[in-house]
Order: sequence, then structure tokens, then C-alpha cells
Amino acid sequence: MRYLLLIHQGDTPLPGTDEWGRLSQDEQNAVYAAYKALNETPGVTPGVQMQHPETATTVRVQDGQTLTTDGPFAATKEALGGYLFYETDDLDAAIELASRIPAASMGGAVEVRPVVEY
Repeated sequence: MRYLLLIHQGDTPLPGTDEWGRLSQDEQNAVYAAYKALNETPGVTPGVQMQHPETATTVRVQDGQTLTTDGPFAATKEALGGYLFYETDDLDAAIELASRIPAASMGGAVEVRPVVEY
């Protein structure tokens, strides 16, 4: 089974923010190391980190017209920060991997969804 892990930032400190700057160098290095280890886990296909939510453009189509709005669709606190795919035989393994994503323990959350296979 292939799972998609959606990383919701929540209150997670992000590089380049004041909150990130308040982390010690050791704490910052630990976050980078944790993401590196996740990306090197067998079965993981890393996604990409996304820019901050305020850089988003939200697209909707109404009555055949494309409408764009600056900013994220979701509340900034609930913004999606990244994603990865994980090929594993069971949900428990995907949950265990999700628990190792720093955002899950730093104020965010990780949503695990099975991928539809065609």
C-alpha cells in the first residue's frame, strides 16, 4: 500500500522565522537531521518543502471563470508545509513514520492517507 503523508505546519517553527531563530543551533540541526533521515527511509519518496502560506495563490472556478485569490485557502495555522509518499505493507508503519516527522511534535500534525491505486 502506498500512503501520502501530508505535513500540516500548525505552530511548527519554520526556517527564516523569528520562532525558528529562537531554537538553539542544536535544535535546528536536529530538525534538519530528522527530515534527512525520513527522506532516506526505505519506501519513502520525498516531496518538496513548500514556501510559506502567504505566498499561495488560491484558484477557484465559478461559472466557467477562473478566479484567483492571494493567500492560502486554509487558515495559516492549518497550512500544508510539505508531503511525502511512503510504500509500506501496513498503516501502523506509516503512522510510525509520521510520528518521526518533526512538525508532528512541534505544534503541527501529519495526515496519513492511502493513495488510490489505478
